[in-house]
Amino acid sequence: MASIVFRTIAFAVVLIVTAFGSAPAQEQPNQPQVQQRNQPGQFDFYVLSLSWSPSFCKESEERSRPSGEQCRGRPYSFVVHGLWPQYERGFPRDCQVPAPRLERELTTSMLDLMPAPGLIYHEWDQHGTCSGLAAQAYFDLIRKARETVKIPASYAAPKTTLTVTPDDVEEAFVKSNPGLSRAAVSVTCGSTRLSEVRICMSKDLKFRDCEEIDRRACRRDKLLMPPVRGG
Repeated sequence: MASIVFRTIAFAVVLIVTAFGSAPAQEQPNQPQVQQRNQPGQFDFYVLSLSWSPSFCKESEERSRPSGEQCRGRPYSFVVHGLWPQYERGFPRDCQVPAPRLERELTTSMLDLMPAPGLIYHEWDQHGTCSGLAAQAYFDLIRKARETVKIPASYAAPKTTLTVTPDDVEEAFVKSNPGLSRAAVSVTCGSTRLSEVRICMSKDLKFRDCEEIDRRACRRDKLLMPPVRGG
């Protein structure tokens, strides 16, 4: 009799544990959903990357690397490297493979900001396809983002090599662009030269802080900014 009672109680306990143990899996409506990676339009903000063209040309020259029209024709200063969709941590890329083809007229229209057709194609394939925008809308947004940022006067077209610090450059951009904070801009560098200035923007192109981008900034004490070619 005692064994029957024990088995009955044990069975009841199993039923209770099973009933209550399975409930939590259905009762978590407030948990954030995991962000799907590499989905067009699914990202948090943009980074506008501005490349210091004289540094690129100098490095290409030293490495005997083809540099195209950027280093032969018009005297470029800051050019647009890209407008990159970003997650708060990491970034999407190659969100449509193969990427929709770009019209030649569109590519030509962007050469004043991005002075190499190969760069334009690459940026569209790797980053533009993640914007969720059609090609024309994406490159219109690049132009608008570039127009949003004012280049400090001292960096517009220097005729001699400048020696700067990353802090100098960041501070100059902050002073020239109301609403831009030091946490929204970062400087990258090569061995001794300034490479890029990267500025974080919301999807509607308002300046916004970006901890991860700022954390990857150049930490060198001094950087060289070669003069604009022909200057």
